[in-house]
Amino acid sequence: MLVNGLPSASISPKDRGLNYGDGVFRTLLVRQGRPHSWSRHYLKLQQDCAALQLDCPTSETLLSDIAALSATAPNGVAKIVVTRGDGQRGYAISATQTPVRVVTLNPIPVFEDIHYTSGIKLHRCRLKLGHQTRLAGIKHLNRLENVLAATECAEAALPEGLLEDEDGYLVSGTRSNLFFIRGRTLYTPDLSRCGVAGVQRERVMDWAKEHGVECKVAQMHFEEMLRAEEIFMVNSVFGLWPVGQVASYKRSEHPTSWKIQEWLNDENN
Repeated sequence: MLVNGLPSASISPKDRGLNYGDGVFRTLLVRQGRPHSWSRHYLKLQQDCAALQLDCPTSETLLSDIAALSATAPNGVAKIVVTRGDGQRGYAISATQTPVRVVTLNPIPVFEDIHYTSGIKLHRCRLKLGHQTRLAGIKHLNRLENVLAATECAEAALPEGLLEDEDGYLVSGTRSNLFFIRGRTLYTPDLSRCGVAGVQRERVMDWAKEHGVECKVAQMHFEEMLRAEEIFMVNSVFGLWPVGQVASYKRSEHPTSWKIQEWLNDENN
């Protein structure tokens, strides 16, 4: 773990990231010392920092941190956290604060093969996401809704959960973005009111453009998704998991999802 480029196992108890979730983060794969989809991840980090009026570390600085950590462990999951740094008591932002960057590298988790082939059973979460358009799409540090939703999944012994908003519209997984296929059209939820717009979501939308597949971003209800031919979830660590079962929807064959899965696994895309 590096804090501002130096080995450390802690941050200040006054850090606003710790006290208020005042910061942003990104999680990405590193293979043979190379961060996957780096330009996409860094652009998202810049955009999220700008949305919170945070100074973003340079790409060179972060790549140097990742290189230092991967020198002894070339494959892993890197997490980059940028906080607003130390602050005095109270919510208001001080003009004199200095952002803090934290970079960690952990082993790549091993997932069951069946998640990629037959697909996962998806939990429909009881928790509903609240709306906050100022934070919609941003990977900010206040992820308590996801924590509670992920706890539901753990209690149900299922690998991922489906989140809806307070109006009953589909949003995402607890740690992933959602897509489904109906006819010749790919659908993904509108994230303008809540949710995180992940890099892997962007890559799937690029796959659709490259292959002449219409991709619609829309507000949709759970029942609409159940009429799909295929459903799948994506994130930057596990890649793509087809959904084999959720409520009345059951599938064991996922031809288009498998094609997209293969495309995502190619680091050149």
